[in-house]
Amino acid sequence: MMAVIAAATCELKGKTTQELPLVVMLGPAPARASKSYRIRLIPSPVNAVFPPQGTAYRENPESHRIWRTIHAFGPSLVVDPVGLPGLAKSLQGQVSLASALPGSAPKLSPLARTQAAQLARSPHEMAEQLGRTYGHVLTDVTYIQALSCIGRLRLGAVKEVEELAAPYVDGRRDSLGKPDSTLLAGHLLFAALYERTGNRAYLERVIAAANLGFAADGAPQSSMPYHNEMSDSVFMGCPILGQAARLTGEARYATMAVRHLRFMQGLCRRQDGLYRHSPLCDAAWGRGNAFPALGMALLLEALPAPHPHVLESFRSLLRALRPYQDADGLWHQVIDRPDSYAEFSSTAMIAAATIKGIRGGWIERGVYEPVVQQAWVAIQRRTAADGTVLDVCESTGKQKSMESYLNRAAIWDKDPRGGAMAMLLATEMMQIPRRG
Repeated sequence: MMAVIAAATCELKGKTTQELPLVVMLGPAPARASKSYRIRLIPSPVNAVFPPQGTAYRENPESHRIWRTIHAFGPSLVVDPVGLPGLAKSLQGQVSLASALPGSAPKLSPLARTQAAQLARSPHEMAEQLGRTYGHVLTDVTYIQALSCIGRLRLGAVKEVEELAAPYVDGRRDSLGKPDSTLLAGHLLFAALYERTGNRAYLERVIAAANLGFAADGAPQSSMPYHNEMSDSVFMGCPILGQAARLTGEARYATMAVRHLRFMQGLCRRQDGLYRHSPLCDAAWGRGNAFPALGMALLLEALPAPHPHVLESFRSLLRALRPYQDADGLWHQVIDRPDSYAEFSSTAMIAAATIKGIRGGWIERGVYEPVVQQAWVAIQRRTAADGTVLDVCESTGKQKSMESYLNRAAIWDKDPRGGAMAMLLATEMMQIPRRG
């Protein structure tokens, strides 16, 4: 486990504790330290080697954990009493190393300055940075590419996004050509475009996706198709039905959305309020809970009035998730397994859903606003100016064991899924209502 030794409310020489330089200490807690800097403790196995080799965190997990924590928090100094092989050379030019704690505050390192710049960004500035990398392709109408395009719409790039969407509304390509649940959620892009342009060709695409919930005679299906028994489908199926209900005024779409939610809850909701990813395994996978949270938030946002079952289900899930947010503001790869790695995309999605809940008045602002703020700082720390994101779980179908979920690779790179979710959160942060 890692910890920060600091009194968050004290002031030293005109600076709050959180403004003091950070020192990462590899090893046990020191008996005494200067009050002119903060310390973050990281247990240091003697067999860690740098730079880390293999897939994080499946191979050499402690080496990856140390390496990524250093980069996520941007210390001004790393104290390594053991002299871990390769660490000093690997960090050269980014942050200095020492064998013992200094007597005074270290100078800001290049890594610390980078972190400070990331934390200083406004939501709009971070969204603009992400928009330079993401939201420029629509090879298929999958939710990943569609969310990035919606992010760019929120930044005003309507003409550019319309050009990407054009083949799917002028007959050149079929937006539902590949039978996949990710395409259903991807059609949220057409709802966003219709809202901004009034072009009915976009509305027709929304209706085409929503109509998959009904048989040829108009009777509702037991659920939306392509769900594969995965909790992801709360997000894949419910919001597009909600948008169809909102844009057409036809109540049958809202009824079908609630029907689909109940169906998926029967498969995946656990007694404790969290969601298993699928009936194959009881693991509460991170995105497997973030998808229901975001899916219900989007559905509630679309309905003219909150449906009682959807509203209580949303509140129940957020109540279940809240205790599992860690001290750094993150949810983990397996929600109720703190020994699993802290995961980027689920944190961004849960935080975005929570903002929608605050804005809609469905949850207590005083309780959940600190949850959002902690998550936002965590995502800022892990989102570089060039769109690189830290610790996004790789694409994950339903797994048969807890061990399989614990061993999913953690991506540190430019990643379309992670970038889309970071962009979603940033643009939601732009819309947080002011107090007073």
